[in-house]
Parts: sequence; C-alpha cells; structure tokens
Amino acid sequence: MSGNTLQKAIELVTKATEEDKKKNYEEALKLYQHAVEYFLHAIKYEAQSDRAKESIRGKCIQYLDRAEKLKTYLGKGSKPKPVKAGGGGSGNNKKESDDSSDEEKDPDKKKFEGALSESILMETPNIQWDDVAGLDGAKEALKEAVILPVKFPHLFTGKRKPWRGILLYGPPGTGKTYLAKAVATEANNSNFFSVSSASLVSKWLGESEKLVKTLFSMARDKKPSIIFIDEVDALCGSRSENESESARRIKTEFLVQMQGVGNDSDGVLVLGATNIPWVLDSAIRRRFEKRIYIPLPEATARVGMFKLSLGATPHSLTEEDFKDLGQRSDSYSGADINIVVRDALMQPVRKVQTATHFRKVRGPSRTDPDVIVDDLLTPCSPGAPGAIEMNWTQVEGDKLLEPVVSMTDMLMSLSTQKPTVNDDDLKKLEDFTDDFGQEG
Repeated sequence: MSGNTLQKAIELVTKATEEDKKKNYEEALKLYQHAVEYFLHAIKYEAQSDRAKESIRGKCIQYLDRAEKLKTYLGKGSKPKPVKAGGGGSGNNKKESDDSSDEEKDPDKKKFEGALSESILMETPNIQWDDVAGLDGAKEALKEAVILPVKFPHLFTGKRKPWRGILLYGPPGTGKTYLAKAVATEANNSNFFSVSSASLVSKWLGESEKLVKTLFSMARDKKPSIIFIDEVDALCGSRSENESESARRIKTEFLVQMQGVGNDSDGVLVLGATNIPWVLDSAIRRRFEKRIYIPLPEATARVGMFKLSLGATPHSLTEEDFKDLGQRSDSYSGADINIVVRDALMQPVRKVQTATHFRKVRGPSRTDPDVIVDDLLTPCSPGAPGAIEMNWTQVEGDKLLEPVVSMTDMLMSLSTQKPTVNDDDLKKLEDFTDDFGQEG
C-alpha cells in the first residue's frame, strides 16, 4: 500500500462534505462510502500506533453514520410518509417496527462490508500480460471474459454473454495467482475482490454465509467486478455426510450466489485457483464454466522465465546459455525457476564472502555511475595477476565490484534446487483435464 491512502481518504471526505452542504446527497453518499474504504485500508497498512488507528476508526464510524442517514433519506425521499389514521396509532407502530428492523439489519451489513472491504484491491499490482511467460490459451480466455466485455459491451448482447466463472488449476507454482494479478492490472475499469477462506470463514454461527452473500452483493453493486478466490478447494470441497454444518452452509451459499434463482450475475466474474481440482464439489465445478489447465511451462516458456527472473541484474549469459537452461530445467515450474535464479544471484555474494584475495579493476563509481574509476576491488584467485591478500571486511563499502552472474552460477544452483512437482500429481491433473478441463 502506498503512503497516499490516508491523504486520498481525507480528500474524498472533504469533497463529500462539500457536496453534502450543497445538498447533492447522491454524490455525497458515494464519496463518503469511497472515503471509508480508503480509511479502512489506512488502518491496516499505514497507521502505526493504536492511538492513530482508534482516531481513524472513530472518523469511519462518524462518516458511516452520515452515509447511512443519506442512504435512508434517498431511499425514503420519494415515498409517502405513513399517516396516523383516526388516532389509532397503527401507522406509528408499523413505522416504529420498520425503523427498528432497519436498525437491526444495518449494523450487521455495515460490519460485514467493513470486514470485506480489505479484500478490494485499491491499487493494481502492476503486472502486465507480457510479464506472464507462456500460457497464451489462458490469457486469451481471460481477455475474452474480462477485457472485451468492458471495452466492447455491444459485442455481448442477446445470447452472447461473457463467461461468469473461470477455474485456473494446475501444479503449484505455474502462475495461476500471477495470472490473477495480471487480470487485476489489465482490467483497470473493474473492481477486483481478492478473497481467501480466512476472509469468509467466521467462528460465529451463521456469519460465514452472510459474508459470502455480502461479498457477492458488494460485487454486484460495484460491477463490473471480478471475485478472485485463491485455493478455492478450501471453501468448496466435495459435500459429504461427515462434514460440519457450517461448511455445508458456506458451499450452499456459494452455489446460490454464483448461479441461483433471483441473483443477477451480469457483470460479475468469479475467478478461482486451485492445485487439487478433483476435490471440488461437482456443483461448484459446473458453475465454473471454463476450467483451464495451467501446466508446467514448456522449454520456450522456461527460457522466458529465466530472463524475466534475472531482470536487469548484470550477467554474462548468452542466448545459447538461456536455451541450454531451458532444456535442462524440464519438470520445473515457474516458481522453481524463480528460486533457481534467486539462488544463482546469491553466488557472487558468496564469492565475496569466501574470497581470500582481491584485485583492482576499472568500473563505474558507486557515487556517480557515469564516472569510471580504477581502484575498485573484485574477488579473485590467489594466483591471479595483481591479487592482494585480504578479505571482504577490509574492503571499503563503495569500492567493491561484485562478479556478474555467470552460466556456472546458474548450473550450480540448478543442480542443488530440485523441482517440487511429482509425477503422481501431474497424472491426476492430466486425468482431470481429460474429463473436465481444457489446456491453457
């Protein structure tokens, strides 16, 4: 979270109060609600002390109360007020009971919306489609479900409708969550809800299913929306006689909200990710209309992953070296390759730590990279020309020139870091794809 969240909340509240004074109540209500979302994020990510959190919390309650009053006023403004007939008082009793029921419902709804507001991504993760190596089929399906309906709504009329549920499944570390981050970045006109079982499961009886209902209600209010559920199997496993009543109610509420009578799901996409799709309940599986297999990367994609993981770090690898690494890393997932590269990036640091001799070399100055100096020190073997016997503690901080990452470093890390996916899991995933899925 950036440090500007609290400042943004204050700006929104200022605008809200101005619109409130001008009696532009609809605009003021939207601004109050938006400001409260930013305040809640500020409590979680920016407020350092308990006193600051309490202060922001107090402001949230104040603005929420005002927003509720505006909502009630706007909701009842066009309706005739109940009139007491013949002094009997029945109209008053009905009004009092309506008011009391509203008071009973509002605090719960307010509480659930506050709990779920942390799931809304206020800032995009800044991951583009090109940052995801390979997975062209999955990317095209997501563009078809997310980007095209927002950009060209006239394409999706009549019987042509965008997908409402997409399940991404495959071995761990193949980029399912990373794809969801790319969706959140690219779908900048949509509201992105990122939820997990921790966001939706409560210890109190009946609250879990209310949280699920509130989540979908918020998504419909803010549509176009995307609800991303990571590790969806934790919430929607197969129903059985031995499971708890609360788990069964959560699944039932999911089924109803995703595709139930009386619930309009237009403009809401549910995006799920799991490593073990075969444990999903069959009814949940059906509601994910597209089930896309995210497999282990092929050699070409692995080459791209090595390059993306190295980034701008200085290295001496050639194009042929990258192709060789792509061939050698069969059965490695994207996360495995990232770990291999991270370990290789530490090899120059280890050389500095273990070196007994250093020599002087030319290189860019630490204070001004445009200036070339001759007194930088880099680790070397004892027999190298100009070797000086010393260790890293004797080298000045701005005089060290670390070695660049080499192919030897990459091969050493590749030999020590083993793939994390086994053949048994792959066989189960391939069988599931043959029965229910499609290649991504």
